Amino acid sequence: MDNLEKYIKENRNDLDKYSPSPSVWQGIRSGMKNSKRSLLIRFSAAAMITVILGTAAFFYVWYNRTSSMTYKGVKNNTYFMPDPQLKETEIYYNNLINELYTKATSLTNLHPDIDKELFNDLTQLDSIYAEIKKDLKDNIANQEVIEALINNYRIRIRMLEEILDILKQNENGHEKNNNHVL
Repeated sequence: MDNLEKYIKENRNDLDKYSPSPSVWQGIRSGMKNSKRSLLIRFSAAAMITVILGTAAFFYVWYNRTSSMTYKGVKNNTYFMPDPQLKETEIYYNNLINELYTKATSLTNLHPDIDKELFNDLTQLDSIYAEIKKDLKDNIANQEVIEALINNYRIRIRMLEEILDILKQNENGHEKNNNHVL
């Protein structure tokens, strides 16, 4: 037993003689209500800040993920272009591929395996594209290298168009089946 506890036990009767007035207890209660209210306000503010920051972080990550998945747009594929026409061609094909890829990813939301496989295939074609671009730097405006670049673009476009056709047919077939269900 410590000294305070011992003192309280010995002098309990003397200490119990005095009781505070009701106004003191009311003051204590009102102080507790204010502290509870201010604590509630602080927790609410902290929760709102957490939600806002969490949402901002989520959208930042989501935007960076989708911008890197917008299929390696013009920003990622621009290299030194000796010929302005070749640069225009590259921009045109990249925009077309980005548009098709965006359409495809909007349809593959229900099929994450297809989305992942599509992304892997396009990434593989990108690495081939990068090697062809290195050849273009070495053999400035060599016709065979330019044709290989355009072929690479055409393969990507054909692949994306085929996947879009398949996904649209699958979606339409699924809708037809749902129309017959009562």
